[in-house]
Amino acid sequence: MDNDPITRSFELAAERCEDLTPMVYARLFHEHPELEPMFILDRNGSARGNMLALGIGSLLDSISDGSYGANVIRTEALNHAGIGVRPEQFTRFFGIIADTVQELLGPDWTDEMATAWKRVLGDLDRIVATAS
Repeated sequence: MDNDPITRSFELAAERCEDLTPMVYARLFHEHPELEPMFILDRNGSARGNMLALGIGSLLDSISDGSYGANVIRTEALNHAGIGVRPEQFTRFFGIIADTVQELLGPDWTDEMATAWKRVLGDLDRIVATAS
């Protein structure tokens, strides 16, 4: 197992939940119901699953060397802006991932994980801000 608290939180979440996609998007659509119509053609959830996988992969890369993940996040922030997703909605998606993982972990969520997630979410806010 990895010692990075974010990676560790994903590993523990994976032990409890085979697919985060339904939980993440239920939260997203609850907080931002205006985004749900954008997925009208995603009848089987594959686009949501692909987007979540890309987001998690980019996030994990951004906590290692960061170059690939940061560039993907910047590019996707611009792509999403082009279809009407505001920067704060785009970055909130990553916060929703963190909230979902925290809920799954329950008492196994540590202060170290909370601190690491807070830091990386701040980093993602800065990355997205440079994309505008």
